[in-house]
Amino acid sequence: MGLGAAVRRRALLGAALLAAPALAQAAPKVVVIGGGFGGAAAARALHRLGVSVTLVERDATYLSCPFSNAVIAGLREMEAQRFGYDGLRREGIAVVHQAARTVEDRRVVLADGDALPFDRLVMAPGIALHPDAIPGLDTEAMPHAWRAGPQTLLLRRQLEAMEDGGLVVLSAPANPYRCPPGPYERASLIAHYLKTHKPRSKLILLDAKDAFSKQKLFEEAWAALYPGLLEWVPLSSGGKVVEVDAAARVVRTEFGEHQAAVANIIPPQSAGRIAQAAGLTDRSGWCAVDPVSFESRQRPGIHLIGDAIIAGAMPKSAFAAHAQALVCAEAVAALLRGEAPAPPKLINTCYSLVEPGYGISIAGVYQPKDGLLADVPGAGGTSALGAPPAVRAAEAGYAEDWFHTVTADAFG
Repeated sequence: MGLGAAVRRRALLGAALLAAPALAQAAPKVVVIGGGFGGAAAARALHRLGVSVTLVERDATYLSCPFSNAVIAGLREMEAQRFGYDGLRREGIAVVHQAARTVEDRRVVLADGDALPFDRLVMAPGIALHPDAIPGLDTEAMPHAWRAGPQTLLLRRQLEAMEDGGLVVLSAPANPYRCPPGPYERASLIAHYLKTHKPRSKLILLDAKDAFSKQKLFEEAWAALYPGLLEWVPLSSGGKVVEVDAAARVVRTEFGEHQAAVANIIPPQSAGRIAQAAGLTDRSGWCAVDPVSFESRQRPGIHLIGDAIIAGAMPKSAFAAHAQALVCAEAVAALLRGEAPAPPKLINTCYSLVEPGYGISIAGVYQPKDGLLADVPGAGGTSALGAPPAVRAAEAGYAEDWFHTVTADAFG
């Protein structure tokens, strides 16, 4: 062998030795649990960032909670709430339709006993509902409909079957819970249904709080649209439900009882059960996270987004979950590269309908401060009081536009 050949051989051997560690080290794996607005968007964002990602979601079809109040009121069909995961698969994202049972070390254990290893885990576990916190509550007789699906249609059928002149009782839980304006939008749209189809009926909204999101805007609309039809009862006036007789449809509060023809009882909530099983919740029942990376304060290497987290001033909404998903994906990708994530600013907007073509909203901008997400001073706000019908109609259109945009970004 000549000198030139020997030099080339040594160079090739040196290059191979330098490359060996990189070749031996597998590409980092990220698993995402939960295929709602947060989880699906996080999986797509991570994939766009070049990360190998697997989405674990029990159901083959996702049913959207946003706009499900319109389904209850007969203004929309459930088919418009259905979204699948073929768009993610077409992009090359692995989708596993199984329930995640728990998280052990760096593995997600599935319902069938198989396990998915990960370098980092992103969880969008949603909420768990606690009907047992209200003595006597049977959710088949008194549906909550706070998770889109059969309960949504059950409540709609109960309203349709109710005789004109019946009393609808709706109860809103104490904070925190998914979608703070949701019970008040629901009361508005059910009131619209009653006004249109059963005008001798009435709705009582029992509330475990004395104040609520977009309160002045809702009350302005109720006074104009539903006078004498919709009554809000705050906590201080006996709004907290303490017990029910589901068979008799009696709802009891600290101040008395109501005989309902239809009762929609929304129970207390906590982080989803997989978050509890994985040891990610604190004493509050929710998940504490770092507001920059959304990494769990209980278990390093696991990130949480959406309704399950303690997010300070940022509310629990689909808009928020989607915004958190994009920030979290960037943070996970940075950490996998050995870099520190950049402090984010996040936006949330919650739209509500009070009747068809009448929309209102609240918006906020948030940034990390003192370990939580805090309002950015001077940013955000609500729709204007006393706005003309054209403005309300425009906001209703913005709500539809947002829904089409966010579902396209999450599900393809």
